[in-house]
Amino acid sequence: MATIVSGLLVPHDPVMFVAPDAPAKEIADKAWAAFDTCAERLAEQDVDTVIIVGNDHYMLFGTTCLPQFCIATGDVDGPLDQLPGLKRQPVPNHEALATHIAAHGHANGFDWAVARSFSTDHSFSIPFQKIVQRAAEIRGKPIQAIPVYLASAVDPFLTMQRAQQLGQQIAAAVEAFDGDERVAVIGSGGISHWVGTKESGRVNETFDHMVLDHCCSLNINAIMALSDEHILEHGGNGAMELRNFVCAMAAVNADSTSLIEYQPVPEWVTGLGFIELKKH
Repeated sequence: MATIVSGLLVPHDPVMFVAPDAPAKEIADKAWAAFDTCAERLAEQDVDTVIIVGNDHYMLFGTTCLPQFCIATGDVDGPLDQLPGLKRQPVPNHEALATHIAAHGHANGFDWAVARSFSTDHSFSIPFQKIVQRAAEIRGKPIQAIPVYLASAVDPFLTMQRAQQLGQQIAAAVEAFDGDERVAVIGSGGISHWVGTKESGRVNETFDHMVLDHCCSLNINAIMALSDEHILEHGGNGAMELRNFVCAMAAVNADSTSLIEYQPVPEWVTGLGFIELKKH
């Protein structure tokens, strides 16, 4: 039986790579160091596979097809949107586990969209390259990764309730997998940020601290109770990515948490939060 042993909630801010020197050095150093800390925590858990829950940014899926949730079950590479310091490369997908998760979902009322050939964007590739690959280097053994994409950036948005249910389904599928893999789940998303609007560059620290408090106290119901209207007003359209956090939290079902870092960085247009989800 495979087991989910830990998780992380992390940002996937591309502006960090485009303009690494924009904020004060002390702030930038803390944010970059948080990725290293996440990698160290992941390596300590001796994981074999990481499921990264991210979202499309109107790059991978267009107006012809906007899936509510999609899992990559075959060849994977990325990122499609190449950024300085992020090289497009193959991703070692755990195809058997990914296929099992999709099949388990189909048997239990979850109609996964399935990608048998897939190029990720930065929502997957930033945590994969900055955390998972680094953890594999520390551990001295490769770690496989499975991309999961939710409709949390482009409407029609996946509901918070369905994001939670999907996380629970992922956990049930992993537990039903015939193998002894140790699995981690990463929820990849920003907190407050406005994308492509006149408010771009605004960071709402009050909103961010509220979300971080809910995540750190494992109060998933409080996050789910936030209406889309409230999120859009106080956290921006980018904060709709909280669905990724809800899905990951539901999948891990952690016993405790640890706040690794929080930095509000208007120069990088995002509130950056890093949280470890722990299981004992």
